[in-house]
Amino acid sequence: MKSPDVIVIGAGVMGAACTLELSRAGLKVLVLERGSVTSGTTGAGEGNILVSDKEVGPELTLALRSRNKWFEISDEIGGGFELEAKGGIVIAKSDHGLSNLQKLVSIQQENGVVIEALDSEQLHMTEPYVAPDYERAALYPQDAQCQPMLAAAHMLKQARALGARVEVRARVIAITSDSQGISSVRTEKETFYTRIVINATGTWASEVAALAGSHLPISPRRGFILVTHPAPNLVRHKVYDADYVANVASSDADLQSSAVVEGTRSGTILIGASRERVGFNSTLNISILRLLAAQAIALFPVLANVQLLRVYHGFRPYAPDHLPVIGEDSRFKGLFHSAGHEGAGIGLAPASAELIADQILGKTSFMDASAFSPHRFAEQS
Repeated sequence: MKSPDVIVIGAGVMGAACTLELSRAGLKVLVLERGSVTSGTTGAGEGNILVSDKEVGPELTLALRSRNKWFEISDEIGGGFELEAKGGIVIAKSDHGLSNLQKLVSIQQENGVVIEALDSEQLHMTEPYVAPDYERAALYPQDAQCQPMLAAAHMLKQARALGARVEVRARVIAITSDSQGISSVRTEKETFYTRIVINATGTWASEVAALAGSHLPISPRRGFILVTHPAPNLVRHKVYDADYVANVASSDADLQSSAVVEGTRSGTILIGASRERVGFNSTLNISILRLLAAQAIALFPVLANVQLLRVYHGFRPYAPDHLPVIGEDSRFKGLFHSAGHEGAGIGLAPASAELIADQILGKTSFMDASAFSPHRFAEQS
């Protein structure tokens, strides 16, 4: 493995998906991870595999493909990562929110998304503990969830069985190129020679691109998650306010927060979601936690009686145009990026890996990936 066919930098879910996809194709793949497997953004993820929050366009096409590929991967490797088609419910309380939801549902349905409209009675039969003043909702049965750390670990295990190698605590300090493109990758301990490198480092993708002399405008977007003590069957789906979609699409650096509540297989309840661009500031902000708790209780009043177990935060890899960066670098032949998916990286990983593999192998892919190309940032660099 001193001269692998491909070096993947990053052992989160994105790097794991790329490694599995290319290992299946018969390539020798080496994974270099500066920490441990899933020690970055993946380790702080909720495991969302969503189509409900995607506006019509390239990202929705990617999401639909990826959602199906997750279940194909589960069948291939025998599960083991708590994949569940639990479904998502988007609810609206205000007239403005209801109007936006109706517009989104209408156009999504025309583009392959399965949606069931719920009136007040149907909503409260589906989610009995939702606050009574919510009267309209949309059920997205395609929405799913997995345990992201287990998902990445199982994909890497399968890839290793196909010949891949994973090096942890292997910080990349240099990426070199010559007249033909990428030529080598150097860690703090050794040098590896390859013509293909995949930058799958999430929030740190801009730093890795800079090692090669390239530019990616990806920055961290912090979010906090509350985790309750086990309270089985209080929340049966992923349930969120229609305002969440607007927050995801916003470019505002200031704090944005909307209720997102979901139960897990273990019985704990996850509560989010906040978004703010504050760099890698990891300071615990109590006021944000209080806001998240209040929004969750407004959605599910019964949660006022459920104890909080813990709190954690993560940094989503934010791209300024809200689209992931998938494809070959604009300046260096052989340098590929799969990053900038923000909070959708887990859900979009398998299809993103397919796009990368198809480009490397020279195959026609399932969609036109030009909207995700790193070339769109060439002028900025």
